[in-house]
Amino acid sequence: MVEDLKTIESFTIDHNKLLRGLYVSRKDNIKDVILTTFDIRMKEPNREAVLNNAELHTIEHLGATYLRNNEEWKERIVYFGPMGCRTGFYLILAGDYSSKDALTLVKDTFEWISKFEGDIPGALAVECGNYLDQNLTIAKLEAKKYLEILNNAKDENLEYPE
Repeated sequence: MVEDLKTIESFTIDHNKLLRGLYVSRKDNIKDVILTTFDIRMKEPNREAVLNNAELHTIEHLGATYLRNNEEWKERIVYFGPMGCRTGFYLILAGDYSSKDALTLVKDTFEWISKFEGDIPGALAVECGNYLDQNLTIAKLEAKKYLEILNNAKDENLEYPE
Protein backbone atom coordinates (compact mmCIF):
# COMPACT_ATOMS: atom_id res chain seq x y z
CA MET A 1 0.00 0.00 0.00
CA VAL A 2 1.30 3.45 -0.93
CA GLU A 3 0.14 4.98 2.36
CA ASP A 4 2.48 2.60 4.22
CA LEU A 5 5.58 3.65 2.28
CA LYS A 6 8.14 5.93 3.92
CA THR A 7 9.22 9.03 2.04
CA ILE A 8 12.62 8.64 0.42
CA GLU A 9 15.08 10.88 2.26
CA SER A 10 16.18 12.77 -0.87
CA PHE A 11 12.55 13.78 -1.48
CA THR A 12 12.56 15.67 1.83
CA ILE A 13 15.17 18.17 0.58
CA ASP A 14 13.61 21.45 -0.60
CA HIS A 15 14.68 21.37 -4.24
CA ASN A 16 13.41 24.93 -4.70
CA LYS A 17 16.27 26.10 -2.44
CA LEU A 18 18.92 23.64 -3.63
CA LEU A 19 21.97 25.17 -5.30
CA ARG A 20 24.64 23.62 -7.48
CA GLY A 21 27.19 21.93 -5.25
CA LEU A 22 28.36 18.75 -3.58
CA TYR A 23 26.19 17.35 -0.79
CA VAL A 24 26.06 14.28 1.41
CA SER A 25 22.77 12.76 0.35
CA ARG A 26 22.76 9.86 2.79
CA LYS A 27 24.85 7.41 4.79
CA ASP A 28 24.00 3.73 4.99
CA ASN A 29 25.55 1.13 7.25
CA ILE A 30 25.72 -2.23 5.49
CA LYS A 31 27.49 -5.08 7.28
CA ASP A 32 29.56 -2.61 9.35
CA VAL A 33 30.62 -0.61 6.29
CA ILE A 34 29.35 2.94 5.97
CA LEU A 35 28.44 3.94 2.42
CA THR A 36 28.31 7.68 1.82
CA THR A 37 26.16 8.81 -1.11
CA PHE A 38 27.05 12.19 -2.57
CA ASP A 39 24.69 14.41 -4.50
CA ILE A 40 26.79 15.99 -7.27
CA ARG A 41 24.32 18.74 -8.15
CA MET A 42 25.33 20.35 -11.44
CA LYS A 43 22.08 22.21 -12.09
CA GLU A 44 19.69 24.12 -9.85
CA PRO A 45 16.54 21.97 -9.79
CA ASN A 46 13.46 23.45 -11.45
CA ARG A 47 15.35 26.67 -12.27
CA GLU A 48 17.99 25.65 -14.81
CA ALA A 49 17.78 23.53 -17.92
CA VAL A 50 18.71 19.94 -17.13
CA LEU A 51 21.60 18.07 -18.70
CA ASN A 52 20.72 16.48 -22.03
CA ASN A 53 21.11 12.73 -22.25
CA ALA A 54 24.14 12.82 -24.55
CA GLU A 55 26.36 14.92 -22.28
CA LEU A 56 24.99 13.18 -19.18
CA HIS A 57 25.98 9.86 -20.74
CA THR A 58 29.46 11.13 -21.64
CA ILE A 59 30.07 12.52 -18.15
CA GLU A 60 28.97 9.16 -16.75
CA HIS A 61 31.49 7.25 -18.91
CA LEU A 62 34.33 9.68 -18.19
CA GLY A 63 33.57 10.12 -14.50
CA ALA A 64 33.29 6.39 -13.83
CA THR A 65 36.50 5.72 -15.73
CA TYR A 66 38.44 8.41 -13.87
CA LEU A 67 37.12 7.46 -10.44
CA ARG A 68 37.71 3.73 -10.85
CA ASN A 69 41.28 4.43 -11.95
CA ASN A 70 42.10 6.95 -9.23
CA GLU A 71 44.95 5.39 -7.25
CA GLU A 72 43.95 6.95 -3.93
CA TRP A 73 40.19 6.31 -4.13
CA LYS A 74 39.53 3.41 -6.54
CA GLU A 75 39.08 0.80 -3.79
CA ARG A 76 36.37 2.99 -2.19
CA ILE A 77 34.37 3.80 -5.34
CA VAL A 78 31.07 1.93 -5.24
CA TYR A 79 29.04 3.77 -7.87
CA PHE A 80 28.97 6.86 -10.08
CA GLY A 81 25.89 7.52 -12.18
CA PRO A 82 23.26 10.06 -13.24
CA MET A 83 20.21 11.23 -11.35
CA GLY A 84 16.93 10.50 -13.03
CA CYS A 85 16.04 14.20 -12.96
CA ARG A 86 19.20 14.92 -15.00
CA THR A 87 20.41 17.68 -12.67
CA GLY A 88 23.54 15.80 -11.61
CA PHE A 89 25.07 12.55 -10.44
CA TYR A 90 25.34 10.27 -7.46
CA LEU A 91 28.71 9.11 -6.19
CA ILE A 92 28.78 6.36 -3.57
CA LEU A 93 31.97 5.87 -1.56
CA ALA A 94 32.73 3.13 0.95
CA GLY A 95 33.49 5.03 4.16
CA ASP A 96 32.11 7.80 6.35
CA TYR A 97 32.78 11.10 4.57
CA SER A 98 31.67 14.71 4.49
CA SER A 99 31.32 16.89 1.42
CA LYS A 100 34.62 18.54 2.29
CA ASP A 101 36.31 15.13 2.43
CA ALA A 102 35.24 14.36 -1.17
CA LEU A 103 35.63 17.86 -2.59
CA THR A 104 39.15 17.39 -3.98
CA LEU A 105 38.22 14.04 -5.53
CA VAL A 106 35.16 15.50 -7.25
CA LYS A 107 37.11 18.57 -8.39
CA ASP A 108 39.84 16.36 -9.82
CA THR A 109 37.24 14.24 -11.60
CA PHE A 110 35.52 17.18 -13.25
CA GLU A 111 38.85 18.84 -14.07
CA TRP A 112 39.85 15.65 -15.90
CA ILE A 113 36.51 15.52 -17.71
CA SER A 114 36.78 19.20 -18.70
CA LYS A 115 40.14 18.56 -20.39
CA PHE A 116 39.51 15.12 -21.83
CA GLU A 117 40.61 14.52 -25.42
CA GLY A 118 40.27 11.37 -27.47
CA ASP A 119 37.85 8.49 -27.66
CA ILE A 120 35.28 8.28 -24.89
CA PRO A 121 36.00 5.17 -22.80
CA GLY A 122 33.40 2.44 -23.16
CA ALA A 123 31.66 4.13 -26.08
CA LEU A 124 31.83 1.37 -28.67
CA ALA A 125 28.80 -0.69 -29.66
CA VAL A 126 30.26 -3.80 -27.99
CA GLU A 127 30.80 -1.86 -24.72
CA CYS A 128 27.66 0.28 -24.36
CA GLY A 129 23.94 -0.15 -24.86
CA ASN A 130 23.51 3.31 -26.35
CA TYR A 131 26.97 4.09 -27.68
CA LEU A 132 25.88 6.73 -30.21
CA ASP A 133 24.29 8.98 -27.58
CA GLN A 134 27.43 10.92 -26.53
CA ASN A 135 28.45 14.59 -26.61
CA LEU A 136 32.01 15.22 -25.48
CA THR A 137 32.01 18.93 -26.38
CA ILE A 138 29.01 19.77 -24.19
CA ALA A 139 30.13 17.36 -21.45
CA LYS A 140 33.42 19.25 -21.17
CA LEU A 141 31.58 22.59 -21.10
CA GLU A 142 29.24 21.38 -18.33
CA ALA A 143 32.20 20.02 -16.36
CA LYS A 144 33.92 23.44 -16.56
CA LYS A 145 30.77 25.22 -15.38
CA TYR A 146 30.43 22.85 -12.44
CA LEU A 147 34.11 23.31 -11.55
CA GLU A 148 33.49 27.04 -11.14
CA ILE A 149 31.04 26.18 -8.34
CA LEU A 150 33.36 23.67 -6.69
CA ASN A 151 36.37 25.98 -6.86
CA ASN A 152 34.39 28.69 -5.08
CA ALA A 153 32.26 26.45 -2.86
CA LYS A 154 30.68 27.99 0.21
CA ASP A 155 28.73 26.21 2.96
CA GLU A 156 25.50 26.56 0.94
CA ASN A 157 27.14 24.52 -1.85
CA LEU A 158 28.25 21.79 0.56
CA GLU A 159 25.32 21.46 2.98
CA TYR A 160 21.67 20.89 2.07
CA PRO A 161 19.35 23.85 2.71
CA GLU A 162 17.14 23.77 5.78
